[in-house]
Amino acid sequence: MNQADIDALTASAQSQRAPELNELGSGVTSTAEVPLAMLMDLTLPLSIELGRTRMTVQDILRLGRGSVVQLERLAGEPIDLYVADRRFAEGEVVVLGEHFGVRITRIISNLAAAEGTA
Repeated sequence: MNQADIDALTASAQSQRAPELNELGSGVTSTAEVPLAMLMDLTLPLSIELGRTRMTVQDILRLGRGSVVQLERLAGEPIDLYVADRRFAEGEVVVLGEHFGVRITRIISNLAAAEGTA
């Protein structure tokens, strides 16, 4: 490639106009609020935590059919519901016919969830 080719490429690149941001249209800016209706069809994961425990690998390998894993939560304590890994509510286990379900007993406020207290 000689100097004339390099000059021609440079001139060609400089002659192309730079994109203008107003071409993108009037989308939602970071300072505008997103309409709630836009989020209604959004699917989020819902997790229900009955309790937790810590076990050694050796203890986990011993688990088999009929094994009982003791949880750190007491019987009768509320269970936690998480939406997208954020604690959202508390509830209790119920039986619906032949299925288990959860009855929500308390919605956790944003402030309580942020502070880690309920």
